[in-house]
Amino acid sequence: MPHIGAPELILIVALALIIFGPGKLPELGKAVGKTIKEFRHSSREITEDIETSISEVEPEGQRVIKAVKS
Repeated sequence: MPHIGAPELILIVALALIIFGPGKLPELGKAVGKTIKEFRHSSREITEDIETSISEVEPEGQRVIKAVKS
């Protein structure tokens, strides 16, 4: 996958200025930042929930293995 270099980044910023104008660009950047922050927070919560569920299930599985072996 190709990386975005300086010329591509300049082109993207120029297009954003043309499309949204200099007045709306800071608001757009702030909205994108909030969206990314919320996405990271949600994915962190999901990861913690999964890890908690796994840690709760592991002891039960070990008890079942011991019961079967007995």
